Amino acid sequence: MPFTQLQTELDERAAQSLLRKRRTLDTPQSPHIVVDGQPYLAFCSNDYLGLASHPQLVSALQEGAQHWGVGAGAAHLVSGHFAPHHQLEQRLAAFVGKPAGLLFSTGYMANLGVVQALAGKGDTVFADKLNHASLNDAMLLSRAETKRYRHGDMARLAQLLQQTVSGRKLVITDAVFSMDGDIAPLRELLALCEQHDAWLYVDDAHGFGVLGEQGRGSLAHFGIASPRIIHMATLGKAAGVSGAFVAAEQAVVDTLVNHAHSYVYTTATPPALSVAMLQSLQLIAKGDALRAHLKQLVMQLRNGLTELPWQLMPSDTAIQPLLIGDNQQALRLSEGLRERGIWVAAIRPPTVPQGTARLRITLSAAHSAADVEQLVGALHELAC
Repeated sequence: MPFTQLQTELDERAAQSLLRKRRTLDTPQSPHIVVDGQPYLAFCSNDYLGLASHPQLVSALQEGAQHWGVGAGAAHLVSGHFAPHHQLEQRLAAFVGKPAGLLFSTGYMANLGVVQALAGKGDTVFADKLNHASLNDAMLLSRAETKRYRHGDMARLAQLLQQTVSGRKLVITDAVFSMDGDIAPLRELLALCEQHDAWLYVDDAHGFGVLGEQGRGSLAHFGIASPRIIHMATLGKAAGVSGAFVAAEQAVVDTLVNHAHSYVYTTATPPALSVAMLQSLQLIAKGDALRAHLKQLVMQLRNGLTELPWQLMPSDTAIQPLLIGDNQQALRLSEGLRERGIWVAAIRPPTVPQGTARLRITLSAAHSAADVEQLVGALHELAC
């Protein structure tokens, strides 16, 4: 039976401590959740501003569903493009300082669509080796030539760009790297793209809402802007809702509307989600206090974990990876925390390189200083 081979492969993954399993939440997203019937203090959500269960967003979603229903019914290009979609696209583009915006159902779909629409045979895509899996898949889907450079290695990227003399050039990068928590050198990347006439596609999934003035994202964090930058951000992390958007020049957005398969050939998201997201955008813009509190929690955590036997990787963002190395040890440490009522995910290959298994600690503005102190105390106990 073909299933026998599949089970053998699964058993091999389990023997390497690489088998993935889902856990079921019995409560809304929050630092204090119930998972499989057990209460936990959670440090593994990307809900960086604590908006996923915000009462204003819940109310907006209810009102949106009451007015617009619960489904879009068709793709945007057929009969699924509603007034809330259109309004949200305009607001998001203006918020990040771009002429036009386009909604996608997820960040994964946005990445697939943009790279496939803008690069193809005869073109070249340049990518950081630690980019998210969706960007890696997007490169393959585009059928363009792909050239990957060592993480953050601008000298190597410059060489690769210099060696490429024909076709479109598209540099793609995470803004905040999801497993390391560090920020891409966007100023240097833009300078290279200007020098070599390349597009710069920035996946700002973990920066939007958190970084920059009013949470406008990683480009605002660095104070950079250029017509050649294409900005993507997800709406299910700091924004607390669902979906993603791309903001760029009008010609780029029009090209995506016509050629991005993951936009053209999929049903639009429910318009009620856009109603909720419009409310979220107001909370993000007024969320300086939330971002300041989050920054304080990051400093508290880093100060509290300085004397552990495991390396806290360099990061100023809400993503704070604790490098363990061995897969089984990372799982044991995660289980030890779980026994103490704390939920932190152990991240293992292939999500991260071999030998770099880690605990991916993520902080939220919904956490308290006491929550962080509880995590710090538990990790020190497990280190003894």
